[in-house]
Amino acid sequence: MLIWKSLYVMQKSISNLWSAWLAGWRSPWKGKVTGGELIAEGEDELYHLGIRVRERFPDLFNEEYHPDVYSIKTTQVPRASASAVAFAMGLFNERGKLGPGRHRAFAVTSESRASDIILRFHDCCQSYKAFRKSQEPNVDKLKEPLLNEITRELVGQYGLNFTNQDVSSLWFLCKQEASLLNITNQACSLFSPSEVSLLEWADDLELFILKGYGDTLNYQMGVPLLEDVVQSMEQAIKAKEEGYAPGIYEKARMRFAHAETLLPFSCLIGLFLEESEFELIQREESLELPPKPPKNRNWRGSIVAPFAGNNMLILYSCQLDNSSKYFVQVLHNERPIALPGCNGSSFCPFEVFKEKIVAPHLKHDYNMLCDVIEQKQMVSASSKLSQILTWFWSPRNAGSLG
Repeated sequence: MLIWKSLYVMQKSISNLWSAWLAGWRSPWKGKVTGGELIAEGEDELYHLGIRVRERFPDLFNEEYHPDVYSIKTTQVPRASASAVAFAMGLFNERGKLGPGRHRAFAVTSESRASDIILRFHDCCQSYKAFRKSQEPNVDKLKEPLLNEITRELVGQYGLNFTNQDVSSLWFLCKQEASLLNITNQACSLFSPSEVSLLEWADDLELFILKGYGDTLNYQMGVPLLEDVVQSMEQAIKAKEEGYAPGIYEKARMRFAHAETLLPFSCLIGLFLEESEFELIQREESLELPPKPPKNRNWRGSIVAPFAGNNMLILYSCQLDNSSKYFVQVLHNERPIALPGCNGSSFCPFEVFKEKIVAPHLKHDYNMLCDVIEQKQMVSASSKLSQILTWFWSPRNAGSLG
């Protein structure tokens, strides 16, 4: 009886603390009319990333800036273009004559949202949009038992009438407070460490199914970006082999986009896979879902696509006898990462990289994969119909109808 009373008092105290926090909570975003912009912490992170990249590759960034030498492209989304600007300000810091910081102007260009199949291939791919729409309800069903379990635990612990939707909303708030505001003693304090692990796993499942290895379409639609990367390397090799003078060929190709761009590209080159799993995706076979905690898993959203997440592919020229002269190294979030297609090495001979990692994907044509040709024909037919109707109802032609 005494033990039960102590537990009851403890539970009541926890419930009161939670209720007091909830009653006093005020949205830190109150008054904001729009969202989606790059926050100050993101600007700072990308600015210092630019500084670190220049320090890491001094020979690469030792030339006078020219947009053809250091190409910077972004999507037509303000947050992405702001990321490019913040990064380039760090990269070219103290390289100009503007203001006390000796900044310099630089060019950031972009393609139209409607036709950007290199950086916004997901937005132009009708097949992917249909796939995602069909799969989202299935993902919700997959997560439902987990949410039911956690909701029951929270109802019992706090005595509040939580629903699954309430728990989902509070988990989203926890992630926003922790990542953007560094606050972990409010919404996040609601969940136990084991519940946090399970909710993170549920998020990882969604990411895996809708944006990762869950379906081949998720990453095959990123082939135009992969081709663009390989093309830049081949051009660099040609410039070296033919002795191009400095300043007339591209030395760095920098692209800024979204998690929906980074994740498929990471999958195309086989990151976060064991060698046996890499062989499966090369044969276009499905992979098993990430295992439930406490089992270990390679696929974690916080690692594969964090804020300011990045992949860097660096081409090295090495003077070696009887072997490849050029090697590719992949850095994921600035750290070397193993390539299953290159026997687990982070350094891969360029020809092996092309043969083992790139070539198997090149049989897929983006237009066919994404129904772009059919979509263009539909738009064209719609435009012609619109032109006919415009002519038909124009006052100038009204007299000819009788």
